[in-house]
Amino acid sequence: MARKSKTVDLDRENDIAPGLVAKTKKRLVVAGGRSHPALSAEVAEAIGTELVPTEYRTFASGEILTRFEVSIRGCDFFLIQSFGPPVNEWLMETLIMLDAAKRASAKRITVVAPYYPYSRQDKKSRGREPISARLVADLLKTAGADRIMSVDLHAAQIQGFFDGPVDHLFAKPVLLEYFERTLTGDDRAKLTVVSPDTGRVRVADTWSDSLGAPLAIIHKRRDPNVANEVTVNEIVGEVDGRVCLLVDDMIDTGGTIVKAAEALKKSGAERVIVAATHAIFSDPAAERLQSEAIDEVVVTDTVPIPPGKRFASLTVLPIAPLLARAIHEVFEDGSVTSMFDGAA
Repeated sequence: MARKSKTVDLDRENDIAPGLVAKTKKRLVVAGGRSHPALSAEVAEAIGTELVPTEYRTFASGEILTRFEVSIRGCDFFLIQSFGPPVNEWLMETLIMLDAAKRASAKRITVVAPYYPYSRQDKKSRGREPISARLVADLLKTAGADRIMSVDLHAAQIQGFFDGPVDHLFAKPVLLEYFERTLTGDDRAKLTVVSPDTGRVRVADTWSDSLGAPLAIIHKRRDPNVANEVTVNEIVGEVDGRVCLLVDDMIDTGGTIVKAAEALKKSGAERVIVAATHAIFSDPAAERLQSEAIDEVVVTDTVPIPPGKRFASLTVLPIAPLLARAIHEVFEDGSVTSMFDGAA
């Protein structure tokens, strides 16, 4: 005798055994690497959560081990890791943490890298050179990252290196709010926004529009065979008697910024203020930036700035509120672009 088949309607709760029906709820988990623990803690606090307890080990051989001490199965996992020095150690730690999260069955993994490592190696300038920014993207993807979030990428094309969504955040609102509050009266009337080189003109132009100030451009030449050596050629625009706001995405050794500031002062600038997102401050940047040609340096804390590299004319603005808001938008499937009014 043929057995009659039984049809079960899986949409009806009564057809499923009691205890097997469970409503799933999205769960946000934030973890931080060891590169910038203060920033990770500030972001978690701004979101209203705590960092997932994590065990870190660096063995005598230099090998790294990480382990999450609670379950992260099925969660929306955000790993915060900035890439100040030693960049290669933090990159390796990130890859290991991503692998751990993937093997722990996190549902979606987002790398929050306020400063993207190797971002200046985004193209081949000469033959037989690597494109290391692309390599980093490939490594993150292979290790388990589904999404990347970063602030002020050195080159926008890096977004296309990663096979997945990339949230490109801008620190300009954070910096702009500070200058709108502090540059008033005559300083505001005399303000000129300055691009330190032709490669940053587009960014400086948006600053010019936001502040309602004229734009000046410094033309420079860099010797491709000598690292961190810059020659300033000429200034395009009026800077005599002006308060000059030099805007850039990062300060590494400080050579470009200091030479630009000196050129502005020689051309009659009344004050020179430097604004940058990433304070890499490789030696001897801290000493150079205390030059008489620079009146103030304003940066964000996308990378940690140790006490020994801080100085009286340095102002550090917190980036954690911006990162926390972006993480919230991603978690809630909102719009990150709306944070910046659809523009940089």
